[in-house]
This record gives sequence, structure tokens and C-alpha cells, in this order.
Amino acid sequence: MAAESTAQMIDGLKYNEPMSKHTTWRVGGPAEHYFVPADVNALSSYLKNLNNNEPVFWLGLGSNLLVRDGGIKGSVISTANALKGIEIVGNNIVEVGAGVPCAILARFCARNHLVKGEFFAGIPGVVGGALRMNAGAFGGETWPLVEAVETIDQCGQTKWRDASEYVTAYRHVEGPEKEWFIKARFKFEHGDGEKAAADIKQLLDKRAATQPSGTANCGSVFRNPENGFAAKLIEDAGLKGYRIGGAVVSEKHANFIINDNAASASDIEQLIEYVQSQVLEKTGVTLQTEVHVVGEV
Repeated sequence: MAAESTAQMIDGLKYNEPMSKHTTWRVGGPAEHYFVPADVNALSSYLKNLNNNEPVFWLGLGSNLLVRDGGIKGSVISTANALKGIEIVGNNIVEVGAGVPCAILARFCARNHLVKGEFFAGIPGVVGGALRMNAGAFGGETWPLVEAVETIDQCGQTKWRDASEYVTAYRHVEGPEKEWFIKARFKFEHGDGEKAAADIKQLLDKRAATQPSGTANCGSVFRNPENGFAAKLIEDAGLKGYRIGGAVVSEKHANFIINDNAASASDIEQLIEYVQSQVLEKTGVTLQTEVHVVGEV
């Protein structure tokens, strides 16, 4: 971080902030520096004043994330309460900030009679996170709709990049290093907004009926293997309801782990590893995590 006296003058900066307050699993030790930028200028200024060797971690809604009990060294930059703009900028082109929840993007499109983005309603995170991992739901994926992205680097410099500069696959994105997404332009299609809104409602009703809504979870823990489903493999291994400490495999959907009773991050990580070992032993399939595990033990 910059000199302490300088850092203390920065609006939106907290020290030793518990990450349990900012993750959907409600676990996680403290972030050494926790910064919520007021806008891109504030973000640029903050990055310019960081020591070159300070780690930077970007946080959205805190889904798809397990922060270990020892917390995170360096700076956590939260976009969930910043980088919120969303507007139509051209022929069916929507420009949206990285901190906008994906569900809001889906509803914005429906209100403006744009279609093909309904699946975003099923992604429990923000646009920046969806870009980072090519998030998807209900058969749709993020990057096929991307026209361009705006990024910022660790020196606080911004630039627009064409989608062709990135290599994407299932839950995987490769692009320029030391750059982070702050905005994107998506290309949708003009269509029936009322039908899109109805489809969004139907998708959300389906999610509520099949997933453990209202519980402390991170979303899907494991990626679906090729030609298969992680949830079925976990269920077939007899692991529904299996518990370590306060962490338990959901009885409703086996690819969800719930913080059921004051779980620690260690409980959850141990359960993840146990599920992987049991599925491998019984099926020969190695489950890859979709959730990102970060921080100090």
C-alpha cells in the first residue's frame, strides 16, 4: 500500500475488513486493505498509489468465492457498490459496468426489448465476475455476447479491447495479464421484451425450486464434467447431506455446499476436498472446482 498517511486519506478504504461480511458463504478472514471506489477515477488513483508488489484481488457480490480463515493479504477492490453504469450505446449494444449484478443486466435488456441475455438472471454475481470466468446459466454463456471490454491495469491506465483479444472456453477466459475488467459492451438482439421478462421469471422460479435458495452458499461448487453433471456424480456417491463441521452438502442440489451452522472456511474447504476424493474413488472422475479458493490458511 502507499504510505499509511496517504492511505488514510482515501475515501472508501478500510483496514482488516472481515470478508465474512462480503461473501455469500458468510465466511472468510480479514482483508488487509478493502477498497470500494467511488468511480473509475478513484479506482485509477488508488491503483497508481499501490506498491508494485502489492497483491490485488477483485470482489463482486462474493458468490463463487471461498476466502480462507486467514484472510487476504494486499488489497481487495470491491466493485459491487461501484462501477454501476448501464446504457444502450448503439444498435442493440448495451454498455455495462463491471459492478452491475448480472440479474439487473438481464432485466434491463428485457425492459428495452433486447433478448438472448435472459440467462444472466441465473448468474449470482456481477458482470465483472461473469467476464472473468465466462459464467453461464440455463444454457447461455457470457462471452459469445461480448463485443468489447474496458480494462484497467495496476498502473491505473484504462483501455478498450476487442473481444477477439481473449480466448474463452467453458468457465475459462485467457487475455492480457495484469488487467481487470471495468466495463463491457454486449451485443443482444431486438425482440419481445415481455416474453423475455416472462422467461426470466420462469428461469428464476426453476432455480428457486431446484437450488437451495435462502441459504448461505456460493452457487455451484464444481464444474460439470464433459458429458455429465457434477450434482449427479455427487449424489450417486451418496454424499447428499454429508457434513464436516458447519458445512453440509445440500439435500436439494448436491453441487451446493451450505454454511449450515457457523461453518468455518476450513470446514467448507475440507468438505470440497472430501467430495472430490469420494467422487474420484467411486467414479474415476476428477471434479474441478468452479468456486475460487483464495487467502491464507
